[in-house]
Amino acid sequence: MTASRAAGDDAVTVAPTADVSAQARLGPGCVVWHLAQVREDAVVGEGCIIGRGAYIGPGVTMGRNCKVQNHALVYEPAVLHEGVFIGPAVVFTNDLHPRAVTPEGRLKQGRDWEAVGVTCLEGASVGARSVCIAPLTLGRWCLVAAGSVVTRDVPDFALVAGVPARRLGWVGRAGVPLVPGDSPGTWVDPATGDAYVEDGDGLVEAADVLKDSEPSG
Repeated sequence: MTASRAAGDDAVTVAPTADVSAQARLGPGCVVWHLAQVREDAVVGEGCIIGRGAYIGPGVTMGRNCKVQNHALVYEPAVLHEGVFIGPAVVFTNDLHPRAVTPEGRLKQGRDWEAVGVTCLEGASVGARSVCIAPLTLGRWCLVAAGSVVTRDVPDFALVAGVPARRLGWVGRAGVPLVPGDSPGTWVDPATGDAYVEDGDGLVEAADVLKDSEPSG
């Protein structure tokens, strides 16, 4: 890791064997490891790490402090918000009806299909070798277990696993499974002590519920 694009703590560090398009935008403090490829018009936020052999497609957007681990394939038009973790060999698809050729047998070009993407909200994590079938959204601070195949949206703070992935429980910001609280529909993070409340099919932080219930003015 010898190549840097700027001096000081904000240097962008790109391994000599990485392939980063001149049209890509890398934020301060980014690190791109060996054999990774970052395509044209990709936007990589401050402090992101892109692992060995990872692929970031054209126009993919990544927020601050994301990690894309070795050999993950993040195809356009994926959007990663802040603090997203993409494990080794994860695949984000972008073609809902994949074919190499048209019905007439002609090799398909970009104009012959419409790319669809995976959106990862703040803090979402995707375990190693998982496949996310676009289009879908991974909710805030959710956790996709290793080896899962995700075919539908994942709620905030949900723990999902399997083929196809199904919700097994809830996790907090630390990624640790939540335990039941004192009241029905409440959950507690054993790592941080934070409380959560079920809201329909999802989960919200209790602090947000209290904030919303406070009188205005």
